Amino acid sequence: MPFTRRDLIAGSVASVLAAPVAARAQEPKGLDAARFGVRANADSDQTRALQKAIDEATRAQQPLWLAPGRYRSGPLRLGSGARIVGARGATHLQLVQGPALFLAQDARAVTLEALSLDGGNIKLGDSALISFIAIPDLRLTDCTIVNAGGNAVALTRCTGAIEGNSITNSADNALFSLDGRLMIRGNAIAKSGNGGIRVWQSAKRHDGSVIENNTIEDTQARGGGDGQNGNAINVYRAEGVIVRGNTIRRAAFTAVRGNAASHIVIRNNQCFALGEVAIYSEFDFVDATIVDNTIDTAAVGIAVTNMDQGGHLAVVRGNVVRNLINKRPQGGPDSAGVGIGVEADTTVSGNVIENAPTMGIEVGSGKYLRDCKVTANTVRDAGIGVGVSVVEGAGRAEITANVFSGIKRGAVVGMAWDKAATGDLTRGGAEKFPQLTIADNKVT
Repeated sequence: MPFTRRDLIAGSVASVLAAPVAARAQEPKGLDAARFGVRANADSDQTRALQKAIDEATRAQQPLWLAPGRYRSGPLRLGSGARIVGARGATHLQLVQGPALFLAQDARAVTLEALSLDGGNIKLGDSALISFIAIPDLRLTDCTIVNAGGNAVALTRCTGAIEGNSITNSADNALFSLDGRLMIRGNAIAKSGNGGIRVWQSAKRHDGSVIENNTIEDTQARGGGDGQNGNAINVYRAEGVIVRGNTIRRAAFTAVRGNAASHIVIRNNQCFALGEVAIYSEFDFVDATIVDNTIDTAAVGIAVTNMDQGGHLAVVRGNVVRNLINKRPQGGPDSAGVGIGVEADTTVSGNVIENAPTMGIEVGSGKYLRDCKVTANTVRDAGIGVGVSVVEGAGRAEITANVFSGIKRGAVVGMAWDKAATGDLTRGGAEKFPQLTIADNKVT
């Protein structure tokens, strides 16, 4: 067919429209750092030129644009309103000396966007590749952070959002927040030396952070210990934290660990291949809501414990827990091969537990049992279905309307610490324990 004038016009218009789109991908999104002597892909240290560019852009209250390329730098200090923007996956900053790549303190509205940061495994001591103190309205988005020789991101008394970042191969923690309040959403975290996300308070008080829709894999415990390391998500003393919608695989210890963390909500997380307890609410806490999580492969699925230190008041509902293993990473006498364990003022309902070689649900530990209700759960392929403490001093428990299938050593068994003290109480003998209500359970 002949090429007409209309075709020519149409093609010209299309090319005019397309050209700016391609150009905009590399156009400066603020003041171009090259204006201040910053050179991409230079072998020399760019710290001085970068600092000058940051200071000038901040003074002008303009974003600083770092074009694609690699920049070698040492510590860079950010002031109020600093915003550094790169081309996602193409703007790389390489640390040449510590104690950090970015530092900020007592500044407002600091933003890092679409940057790739490489710590080169340079030891950072107590600092971090990104180390911020007292920063309201912080934004860290669409960044890639690798090879931090300590914490990748450490934030103290900061508020804001950490969204859409990739953090890999940190010697210590990927993200450590102390005394802050953050939205931590949609990040991909892998190969952390001691922890994925830590949200801590230096004293028990409200925090209110939200940790949602992150993927956290291969969390190690290089620092050792019996649970302070090796946790994908660790909430300590921080109250009112919501942990939801995260996918967690292969943590040396725990997927989500709440330690003295009151009013915590742990909802709809997917947790696979954990070395210890998959979801933990422990020590001095009040009010834990643990609902609609999926757990596959752990020493213990869910533990709500430490009544002796004030830990009490929880709802454990609608979780799927399967494939428990009879081994904990540190050994010792603690339970293993257990689906769910609770102690004080807790309702356990609507959960499905499969393949728990020791016990489906553990209710109380010795004298540490008070006012627990276990109802409408399904337990299949377990050693004991429900083990309930009957030692002197143990409190009340209701075990009703549960379904048991493939139970080897009794559907409901009275326990003296870790030893069976009765036969199957669904078949008789429950009247000896007036503190127990055992009724309407189905055993097949």
